[in-house]
Amino acid sequence: MADLVAAVAVRDSKDPDGPKLVFGPGAWQTFAGRVKGGHLDLS
Repeated sequence: MADLVAAVAVRDSKDPDGPKLVFGPGAWQTFAGRVKGGHLDLS
């Protein structure tokens, strides 16, 4: 995860040359909140 000024970039640490995802602040907060709240199946 990279903390950018206006975005958060995420990549798979096992595949550092693979695709990266970039989230705006609002989208990242929504995603993180849903993960913390147990609303996503991460298995």
